Amino acid sequence: MYSLISSASPTFDKDSKIMKHLIILGDGMADERIPSLGNKTILEAANIPTIDLLAQKGRCGLLETVPEGFHPGSEIANLEVLGYDVRKVFEGRGSLEAASMGVDIEPGEMAMRCNIICIENGVIKNHSAGHISDEEAYVLIDYLNEKLGDEIVRFFPGISYRHLLKIKGGDKRVKCTPPHDVPGTPFKDVLVKAEVPEAQKTADLLNELIIKSQEILADHPVNKARIAAGKDPANSIWPWSAGYKPEMKTLKEEYGVKSGAVISAVDLIRGIGKYAGLDIIEVEGATGLYNTNYEGKAQAAIDALKKSDFVYLHIEASDEAGHEGNVELKLKTVEYLENRIVRPIYEEVKNWNEPVAIAILPDHPTPCRIKTHVSEPIPFLIYKPGVEGDKVMKYDEFSCRDGAYGTLVGDEFIKALLDD
Repeated sequence: MYSLISSASPTFDKDSKIMKHLIILGDGMADERIPSLGNKTILEAANIPTIDLLAQKGRCGLLETVPEGFHPGSEIANLEVLGYDVRKVFEGRGSLEAASMGVDIEPGEMAMRCNIICIENGVIKNHSAGHISDEEAYVLIDYLNEKLGDEIVRFFPGISYRHLLKIKGGDKRVKCTPPHDVPGTPFKDVLVKAEVPEAQKTADLLNELIIKSQEILADHPVNKARIAAGKDPANSIWPWSAGYKPEMKTLKEEYGVKSGAVISAVDLIRGIGKYAGLDIIEVEGATGLYNTNYEGKAQAAIDALKKSDFVYLHIEASDEAGHEGNVELKLKTVEYLENRIVRPIYEEVKNWNEPVAIAILPDHPTPCRIKTHVSEPIPFLIYKPGVEGDKVMKYDEFSCRDGAYGTLVGDEFIKALLDD
């Protein structure tokens, strides 16, 4: 599939050198062209010389990460990036996050992502309760279990605003709206709806839990302290993305990946990694926000590549900035990705005896203008030492359209990356 470039650049004997593979995923970093940036996208405006260099040395293209009929969530997009057919394996976001949290989903149980959100005057203000701290959230989750938990309903603490709700006997055929899709919307307009009559009992239970959570969280000491400090209160739960325990093959079974690791602050990605048979690497100070421990995650990826054949390095910050509609912050997160992730990793691995293939891409666009995910194809690059590049000179949404890969779908991306 690929031709080797001239002897002026390093080449590798496939029989004696096994290529390792690194995916660096900047969650939601693709965007629209923005007037305040001179009608450029975030990627076009960002100063990302190392990423651009890898685009020049590698091959580029577009990837469709959201199949028709699916919501453009990170759960769908990241599964697609890793080559899974979501039509066959997807069972809701909650069940994937449960795997990362060490929560078993037994037969007859339904799992759901459960945000703690901020509602103001009956309207969803934000999906994150102002990015509530882990410590505050744990207190509230314990309180929710005390007041609302029973043999049917159980809450489990995650990170910041991202938590888990498990319901025995729940019916997943309910329509739930992701809260990050509807800021500024009256919450009563987007309550849970049954998709079939048999699921009405589940929908009623979930809506009852939402209303009761608002009643008991309103005057909780954590929220009184947050309001006094000028912060958004965490005054409602918001469950969504229901499902049962998924049946997924590992990447070793699907694609022959012998060993691998996942590095992420987000339970969803860690859960996908666990089902994919990857080791989950903990990084102190990884927050899932712009203030995450970039240097720690970069070093963790380097260390993992010394031991494993495949590493999935996920950085959440750009997505959160997109949800906030913060152009300046999103630009900064992309440049952090360049300076604190991509450059140090590339400078380290470029001279290794074992070649390292590097892919860089988002999972989906999160345009600042609309503050939520969209389904448009995303730009990607794949750099392989010793493999001739294409004519793309810059990594962005428009330049990558002219890349050698064209537009890929389904498992074509992961196969292109792993095909050495």
